[in-house]
Amino acid sequence: MELRQLRYFVCAVEAGSLGRAALELGVVTSALSQQISRLEGELATRLLQRTSSGVIPTDAGLAFFRQAQLALRHVEHASQAAQQARLSGHVSVGMAPTTASILGLPFMQAMRERYPDVRLHMVETLSGHLSAMLNTRQLDLAVVFQTEMAQRWSTTPLLSERLFVIFSPALPKMPRAKRIRLDQVGALPLILPTGSHGLRSTLNAAFARNKVAPNIVMEIDSLAMLMDAVRAGYGATIQPGAAIARLSGDAMRLVEISDLQVGRQNILASLSEDELSPAALAARVVLLSTVKSLVAEGCWMGATLHKS
Repeated sequence: MELRQLRYFVCAVEAGSLGRAALELGVVTSALSQQISRLEGELATRLLQRTSSGVIPTDAGLAFFRQAQLALRHVEHASQAAQQARLSGHVSVGMAPTTASILGLPFMQAMRERYPDVRLHMVETLSGHLSAMLNTRQLDLAVVFQTEMAQRWSTTPLLSERLFVIFSPALPKMPRAKRIRLDQVGALPLILPTGSHGLRSTLNAAFARNKVAPNIVMEIDSLAMLMDAVRAGYGATIQPGAAIARLSGDAMRLVEISDLQVGRQNILASLSEDELSPAALAARVVLLSTVKSLVAEGCWMGATLHKS
């Protein structure tokens, strides 16, 4: 027995006509009649008597009608109770600057819409710092890039990001093609974060594999300051496409690094699931959903969702 069948039957009795009930419910009369027939078959008794002017309930139908009305009221009250008992609590979420530039605001907006009573604490810092904050339980959730995770963490692969050489069009002797190999990057004047940055560790490993000696002219650990320097023409940088999300209106050139093994993995890490509060569990679901939407809508340049 389905709630839909109860609603159809009650509406038919109240309207006194299958045609009027179908119109009120927004269904065709044949579908309404079929559902009521199924209900009668399940109960093994006739509930409605067809007349020339419409339908009237049989004695069994009248008894069932009263109980069906009561059941539907209980369902409505249960729904109202669920909506009124909104989730509350506190959750802390960490993101690296490049991730926050593309994911931060949409995630906050989604949390505000779905769980307005949950107090959200957002932290933007280097990936290595996020790992330390997870270990000391200063964060419930974080998007990180390192694959060496503490055993007590719960981890979910999110997406992989292609890396780009990013530079100002005014910077001379820069590549004009859409793609470039890593071994062609070594001579370019590069502005990169220092070794404590997760992206720098990824790049150092890639440079070593390809036997490339990068020409690093400046090291900056602030994404905003680093991109300011790139925009001013002091050098180029290597970053995921998300790095330019906050540079709307700025003319920047992006050349994709074509080496398949050169990229960055984004991982959602959290405390173990049995340690997460209901608010943190809800935030985890919202974050996963937001990431999928951003990638599907083409808002996350160079990003590919993890297959699982």
